[in-house]
Amino acid sequence: MPSFCKKTAARWVLASFFIIAGVNHFLAPEIYFGMMPAWLPAKAAANAIAGAAEIAGGLGLLIPRLRRPAAWGLIALLIAIFPANVQVALQGQMPGLDDAPAWLLWLRLPFQAVFIAWVWWVGLAAPKKSP
Repeated sequence: MPSFCKKTAARWVLASFFIIAGVNHFLAPEIYFGMMPAWLPAKAAANAIAGAAEIAGGLGLLIPRLRRPAAWGLIALLIAIFPANVQVALQGQMPGLDDAPAWLLWLRLPFQAVFIAWVWWVGLAAPKKSP
């Protein structure tokens, strides 16, 4: 399979993930409220902003002229939500996944870097030139 096809498929999978996750912010906000650090004000607004940003970023990855700004926005979002993932690991429980083992919650932390790399690859990396 040509590299172009792999990258396109990976872009669609990632965009779908972000769009579905973004919609879920509005369908099940209590999950996200339980992940947010106590010091974060305006949890409902933060949840709505994060959900809208995920939807917009996911859609933007699919539109060539919006792909780069969408990728940068998603990378910024992944960095911004990292404290919520730390909070989940520290509290040892993730809303909606009550039976998740502690090690899985800690594994989510480095996985953020995988997501950032994936966004970079499908949205920012220059296409490889053919020999």
